[in-house]
Amino acid sequence: MLFSNVIGQDFLKNHLTTSVDAGRVAHAQLFVGAAGSGVLPMAIAYAQYILCGNAQGENNTGNGSCNLKFDQLAHPDLHFVYPVATTTSIKSHPVSKHFAQEWREFVLQNPYGDLFEWHQHIGIEKKQGQIGVDEAADINKALSLKAYEGGYKVMILWMVEKMNTAASNKLLKLIEEPPAKTLFILIAENEDNIIDTIKSRCQVLHFPKLSSAQIAQKLIAAENVDPATAHKIAHQAQGDFNKAQHILHRDGDDIQFEEWFVTWVRAAFRAKGRKESVLDLLKWSELIAKTGRETQKNFLEYCVQFFRQAMLLNYKIDDLVFLEPKTQFDLSKFAPFVHGNNILDIVKELQDASYHIERNGNAKIILADLSIKLTRLLHKKSI
Repeated sequence: MLFSNVIGQDFLKNHLTTSVDAGRVAHAQLFVGAAGSGVLPMAIAYAQYILCGNAQGENNTGNGSCNLKFDQLAHPDLHFVYPVATTTSIKSHPVSKHFAQEWREFVLQNPYGDLFEWHQHIGIEKKQGQIGVDEAADINKALSLKAYEGGYKVMILWMVEKMNTAASNKLLKLIEEPPAKTLFILIAENEDNIIDTIKSRCQVLHFPKLSSAQIAQKLIAAENVDPATAHKIAHQAQGDFNKAQHILHRDGDDIQFEEWFVTWVRAAFRAKGRKESVLDLLKWSELIAKTGRETQKNFLEYCVQFFRQAMLLNYKIDDLVFLEPKTQFDLSKFAPFVHGNNILDIVKELQDASYHIERNGNAKIILADLSIKLTRLLHKKSI
């Protein structure tokens, strides 16, 4: 992975390469940022820079055979850990090594892919992947061996917030005092979900969202998109290159999510004073409850963004409104119902629902309760 292939983040690229050139490599580092901001490709490029003895800020100046191994993520001293779950072929004690081939395919296809897309890739989209205690044992074993090429060993833990408590506790000592020339790169979207004892042992780097100009430039260069379309997509992507790709190819979840959302709010509007419409809300809850928990959580996050966009449009902050409904739904007519007197309550209820779903609550009951509350909140008058 060349640093030049990582979109933007020039300050972080310079920081990482300069620290390696100066011989100041922290043994445990935490990269925090959304998948679409480039945390994983940056981690791979950084590992390549170290393992292959590259210099001058790029990954094509050192050991040629080493750099070729990285083209297929096949370097023996590069290790990956990522959330997994049982499948039809792996029925118990799943760990990352069981999915090594699928992982290489996933990353080489789109290094900006997110957790849900990884779950889809290995067929566990209706489950919640995690990094468990069996994985911790494998990490200890892998890092106890000597480096194949006599230099560093690099362990990249992707979506480390999905590591359970038992695994975290088992890795604490290893992360604090790893073997010589061992580098941990932890990657997370939300550092608040990482236990403090792990986080305190790491040097933390925060990855900002990409600028619209950077995303547009990449779309023009890599996808041959005309400049006007590229800038429009970049604005809608809100700093997330992965989302920009989905908008471009129309293969994301947003269209399905929008259809669910429109059905939901229309039923909620009708439900006031009409008992039969409450049944529509219950049917809607049953429909969404049949999907996987990650899908439900992603949908609820999408709803939060939809409501926020409606509020911004209501208050005439048009420069920040990027949402363009694909269905026959007029955002301008919906916007007046989302205002300062109900937006905080709406967002709180959506986030609470996501919290309870993540903790294996009954999705049907949670979504039905959320729907009833939404009916009341949408009819709340503005101040």
